[in-house]
Amino acid sequence: MPVPIKTGTVLRNRYQVKKIIGQGGMGCIYLSEDLRLEGRLCAVKEVEYDRALPEDMLKEARDQFQREATVLARLDHPNLPKVSDFFSIKARDYLVMDFVPGKDLRQLMIEARQDNKFLPEKEVLNWASQLADALKYLHTQEPSILHRDIKPSNLKLTPNGLVKLVDFGLVKMLAPGEVTITILQGQGTALYTPLEQYGGDSGHTDARSDIYAFSGTLYHLLTNEPPINVRDRFLNPGSLPRVRDLNPDVSARTERAIHWGLQLHPEDRPEDIDAFVKALYIEDAPITKPFRQGQIQPRTIRAPEKLLLYLAGGLMVVSFLLTLIRNF
Repeated sequence: MPVPIKTGTVLRNRYQVKKIIGQGGMGCIYLSEDLRLEGRLCAVKEVEYDRALPEDMLKEARDQFQREATVLARLDHPNLPKVSDFFSIKARDYLVMDFVPGKDLRQLMIEARQDNKFLPEKEVLNWASQLADALKYLHTQEPSILHRDIKPSNLKLTPNGLVKLVDFGLVKMLAPGEVTITILQGQGTALYTPLEQYGGDSGHTDARSDIYAFSGTLYHLLTNEPPINVRDRFLNPGSLPRVRDLNPDVSARTERAIHWGLQLHPEDRPEDIDAFVKALYIEDAPITKPFRQGQIQPRTIRAPEKLLLYLAGGLMVVSFLLTLIRNF
């Protein structure tokens, strides 16, 4: 575990550390004051690399940090904290972003559970809409950006009602030809991580991986219970309780969408954020599993064809009844 920086330390002659607001295996996140802009608070994310790494791998990891930090600094979306700076000091790299005030959604969910209540579905879906906007923005960048660590504690609700997706620790850019670049190696948080993400950079991850974590986050917020770890689900299919079994007040539409997003195989999930959003918010929106190679896709029956089928069925019933009457 990296040794935290002391309170009062000034980084890069600009960012004065106030306190630790997050800590992990590769560094801390510090609440800091920007001494050049009076009154501005920022979050400074620290990255310290494994000292056992060979020199060439360490250089590649730090080069990756520089490339991704450059991309993150260009992002501009109301539901994402603005990355304003990045720099290196000896063996550590730092990413500076806006400090987001307010409680995270995990705290709000815990408070509701302590009161023997559930968060209102309408409120959770409002937050989901904002998160969907942020993810669509990330996924449609060139190259596409995946967050890979969506969870309630990484979503903060600001005093003015905005939801912000914070912590870019596992962000991943999909470069042409599926070449991947990652700031930090890691698999995300186990409860919300899809099966394919356990392969690290050798596994195939795309927008559907974020959709799995998004769905797991909604599951937790609406039921007060975390989703079953994906590896346990793989070994014990059917072990994940239905949303409405835990919270009967959730609509059937929302339940269907969440369980669609939580499918174990990525090809069985919504193909993109737009498809997931339609399932969440449009009544009776079709939820279909994409057909895998080798499967035969059934032909869709249109409304006029359905009417003809009903008429044909009715005529068969009438004919059968007339035959019975004659025989009688």
